[in-house]
Amino acid sequence: MKEGPDIAHVAALIGDPARANMLIALMSGKALTVSELAEEAGVTIQTASSHLSKLDDGDLLRPRKQGRHKYFSLANDEVAHVLEGLMGLAAGSGHLRKRTGPKDAELRRARVCYNHLAGDMGTQMFDSLMAQGHLVFDGDDLNLTRSGQAFVTGFEIDLAILCKSKSPLCRECLDWSERRSHLAGSLGRAFLSRFEDLSWARRDQKTRVVSFSANGVKEFERLFSVG
Repeated sequence: MKEGPDIAHVAALIGDPARANMLIALMSGKALTVSELAEEAGVTIQTASSHLSKLDDGDLLRPRKQGRHKYFSLANDEVAHVLEGLMGLAAGSGHLRKRTGPKDAELRRARVCYNHLAGDMGTQMFDSLMAQGHLVFDGDDLNLTRSGQAFVTGFEIDLAILCKSKSPLCRECLDWSERRSHLAGSLGRAFLSRFEDLSWARRDQKTRVVSFSANGVKEFERLFSVG
């Protein structure tokens, strides 16, 4: 037997269509019940429970009990990062699930990727932060510069609290629709939360669409313009 991580086991857990649909549904960052995930996967509650048990055993989920209900969310950022990467790989290979209606364009414009901003606006923000010198790469690591620290604190994000988090502060995440990078990590989450606090944007929990108000778009473009 070959030594090292058993990627085949994790790939098999993610690769089942019903389980994949449930995992993608959890990319919104919202915890869902068994019945909600069964609906997302198009299976019975009993079948969904079996799938969720396997995903939990594989450390891909975080189950929580509240009252009579049991809720499931993704285990951590690492799982979301892998899923978004696989979505980008599938999109780049032409393997797309068909979706009709206006929500498709809205998802591509701005959506939640496990609590940070993705889509066209997410990649624009990343490109702008890079162009302004607020983010730089040191090898494979993405770092916040001094000017970036000033920018973040000036936007009233508590950088000290973010630095205490176990999650990476800055992380590059491949955007499946744009096939370019957007900002993940605790800073990516903080930016999206700040947009919501300012009433620039709101999330649609059912579709993962992030809708910006007219003022939100104006202010976003002011802060994150790309020449």
